[in-house]
Amino acid sequence: MPARDIRVIGDPVLAQRCAEIGTIDDGVRALVDDLLDSVRLPGRAGVAAPQIGVGVRAFSYNVDGAVGYVLNPRVVEVRGDPVPTGEGCLSVPGLWHDALRHPYARVEGVDLDGEPVVLEGEGLFAQMLQHETDHLDGMLYLRRLAPEDRKTAMREVRERIWLA
Repeated sequence: MPARDIRVIGDPVLAQRCAEIGTIDDGVRALVDDLLDSVRLPGRAGVAAPQIGVGVRAFSYNVDGAVGYVLNPRVVEVRGDPVPTGEGCLSVPGLWHDALRHPYARVEGVDLDGEPVVLEGEGLFAQMLQHETDHLDGMLYLRRLAPEDRKTAMREVRERIWLA
């Protein structure tokens, strides 16, 4: 399947808390295929279901050669004080700012067989885990910016053509 179009800031699906996936059916399997196809494009570390217009708790990832997905993920552990990390988002194209992220994160969820999945890591992988689970809670990375950086970022958002 081809990669799906990415929804951008202003789309209501990006601002809503996503629903848990109950039954794993053919629709969920097709969603995972779409998420994996969408994350395999160059420059993509993660794609959350709402970014392709589906309001359920699932995301795919592609970090340092590791490609996969998780359903119903939840952050169960973070370690270390949040530090500024250079971050961008497919749903806020062209912007790059320092979001505050913990240096370690652990996420638990399930796979398409309902089996437990544990994803954990440091650095970019930890950043991706936090970024993608934020999407599932209806939050874009802009809310993780220091106040002055957020003010600058929101001004940039208002100036972007893709909002029109």
